[in-house]
Amino acid sequence: MSLRASTARSYAAHVRGYLVPYLGGIPLAALTPGDVQAMFTAVIRDETALGRPVSAATLHRIHATLRAALNGAVRAGLIAVNPGRFPELPRTARPRAQVWTPVLTERWQNEGWRPAVGVWTAAQTAQFLCQVRGHRLYALFHLVALRGLRRGEAAGLRWDDLDLDAGTLTVSGQLQQLGGRMVAGPPKSDAGRRVIALDKTTVATLREHRFRQQAERGAAGDRWAGTGYVFTTRAGKPVGPDRMTRMFRTLVTASGLPPVTLHGLRHGAATLAQFGRRDRPEGGAGPARPLHGRPHRRHLRQRRGGTRAVGRRGSSPPGHARGQATARRRENTQAQRPAQSRRHRRLTRQAST
Repeated sequence: MSLRASTARSYAAHVRGYLVPYLGGIPLAALTPGDVQAMFTAVIRDETALGRPVSAATLHRIHATLRAALNGAVRAGLIAVNPGRFPELPRTARPRAQVWTPVLTERWQNEGWRPAVGVWTAAQTAQFLCQVRGHRLYALFHLVALRGLRRGEAAGLRWDDLDLDAGTLTVSGQLQQLGGRMVAGPPKSDAGRRVIALDKTTVATLREHRFRQQAERGAAGDRWAGTGYVFTTRAGKPVGPDRMTRMFRTLVTASGLPPVTLHGLRHGAATLAQFGRRDRPEGGAGPARPLHGRPHRRHLRQRRGGTRAVGRRGSSPPGHARGQATARRRENTQAQRPAQSRRHRRLTRQAST
């Protein structure tokens, strides 16, 4: 079984930090559900006593590591049943993203309050992009904000993944930072492999970025690394995800806008989706919709004013009323799209000026 480098590192940390210290002295064949439950109880107690209480999410990740190991033992015939299947653990609550409305922004300014996940409004995103327009890696923030790329996907983006003439971007991999070194790997999930449509403003931004990179390559001469990545240092080496995060944090602080993370900037792409429905990302927030996997729904379209079924006087064919209602909703949605796309184009023009 092949594991991503980040997954292997996480498994190793759980084994060293929790599984071996608490369960290492128990023979595999003698391990019981009670032993597993006692381990989690002890982990919660001991970590809290040390002043570093473990979160519910961490406990569930430790459990996932243990469950995977014991499932492997079951498949190998070492034990008959997995004793670590059903321990009682605290429930995890995924933090909800909160948009920086004027009320929340004022609260942050007066009290220093911050949400677990902050997301900019469309106007705040456009303001940030305007302020960083001259940055050498402006195209990076443009792609994350308007096309919903993850930071690892942006770091791992190569020029071979772009077809600027066709206006497409293919997400085929990512770069991960592991122990001070960068490791190339597949996307986070199968749904992460996708083709994203690029609007004219994004294509122009990437062309400008490529021109700037070529100038830096000429200035670097023999020192240029020639890695083929889109976002590189002045010597041609890829910019890692951690460096992207630090760079973005510095720019946000200088902008005076409410704080968001680079991941929060990606989530903010969903806010812009209401201004332009052309694209959406697959399996994530943002306006960039993959080009593949669009099912044809022509058979669901209903003609208004069509012939009625032969039958009882005044009767309609089965589902006719429902079909008319669906058609009316679709027409209303389509009637609203031009205005939404105009607003989206206005935002992108503001970001490019």
